[in-house]
Amino acid sequence: MTDLGFYARRCGPPPREGRPTHVLVHGLGLSGRYFVPLARRLAASGATAVVPDLPGNGRSRSAVRRAPDVGRLADALARGLDRALPPGPNVLVANSVGCQVVAALAARRPHLVSHLVLVGPALDPSASGLRQFGRLVADAPREPLGLLTVAGVDYLVTGPLRCAASFRHALRDAASAFESNLSRVRAPTLVVRGAGDTIASAAWTRRVADLVADGHARDLPGAAHAAHFGAPDALAALIEKFTAGERG
Repeated sequence: MTDLGFYARRCGPPPREGRPTHVLVHGLGLSGRYFVPLARRLAASGATAVVPDLPGNGRSRSAVRRAPDVGRLADALARGLDRALPPGPNVLVANSVGCQVVAALAARRPHLVSHLVLVGPALDPSASGLRQFGRLVADAPREPLGLLTVAGVDYLVTGPLRCAASFRHALRDAASAFESNLSRVRAPTLVVRGAGDTIASAAWTRRVADLVADGHARDLPGAAHAAHFGAPDALAALIEKFTAGERG
């Protein structure tokens, strides 16, 4: 466990100066548990992976009284990285609404980020809340059964009221700040879409890659919205190549 000021798991060796840590950031209402398969795969290659439960979620539910908005989550994560990790940039890997959190962090605190990996970035500001929810329902049958079990427990732990409040915060951020934050990101950014993802469309993920200064979009066959859970080996290989400078 790594002390970010809220709960976080660690896979691999302790963080050390001169070596970026991979920080894996979950989506709305979830915990970091569904990132553990990817964290273990990255650790098997010698990387340090830190997997937080953001304040208000999972085992960090009691860290705050109300669901924080996207900006407050980004600030809390930035403070945690400053507090717990050696100085220097880190590789931030996020899924779904977690992509909004790391985009805000990278825009505000660029010195903390060496690379961004955005997996199924949500929410698309051109889609209504109702349509986004419908896309989430449509994605569920495409995900592994193990993910649905993990997510179901996490949603219950976080609580339906907090999940609903977080969804409202995320919609407001998508409408007002997400694209602006992306346009301020200077770190090399890999945007990954599971080929079966019904939430993050191919057109939207390409737009995300185009908005950042150095963006690259890739589809991952055999995966849906949570490509890091459905295809952790393939995604880990993409991340390792990308952070090593391979862009093909």
